[in-house]
Amino acid sequence: MLNYIWAVMIMLGVCYGAFTGRMDEVTNAALDSAGEAISLCITMAGVVALWMGLMEIAKEAGLIQKMTKGIGPFLDFMFPGIPKRHPAREYIAANIIANILGLGWACTPAGLKAMEELGKLEEERKTPGYARPGSPDKKEERVASTEMCDFLILNISSLQLIPVNMIAYRSQYGSVNPAVIIAPAILATLISTVTAIVYCKCRRELCRKT
Repeated sequence: MLNYIWAVMIMLGVCYGAFTGRMDEVTNAALDSAGEAISLCITMAGVVALWMGLMEIAKEAGLIQKMTKGIGPFLDFMFPGIPKRHPAREYIAANIIANILGLGWACTPAGLKAMEELGKLEEERKTPGYARPGSPDKKEERVASTEMCDFLILNISSLQLIPVNMIAYRSQYGSVNPAVIIAPAILATLISTVTAIVYCKCRRELCRKT
């Protein structure tokens, strides 16, 4: 769907430029934007290399493992249905830690592995699927488990202490003080994370009562 939206926007821009006789401006804007995209990619590559390197150092030093143990009570609170030593807990913890540190690129692989392990856990529970209303073949389809939904919501809310992405973007586009957004970002993501936690717990209670 997003591809169609971008295609329509591009076509509208080209058509508008053609009808108004400003195709030269459209062409120049496209070339300038392409150059900015390359420059931004190079900047972000440096940021990614720096923080991914720091994450690897922290992992080798045992810091990540200690942080994982430190958020164990939070994992017990949010995901009581996941066994203590299940692999999903480690991946969820790594994803949360990476998100808190603002390492969106580092948290993606851990998030995918967490979803994979949660899917295996759901298969072990032998949860039956459901038939989608109006489906012509009436075949059963599997749905996401409660833990998978809660993890996705928590991942999207994403408390961040260091918004690396936004700092890099602001630095690339000439901000005088790129790091000035740290405090507002912490406040905004803290509110979103608390809201996500409250929603997940309330939804779980409502599902349990019904």
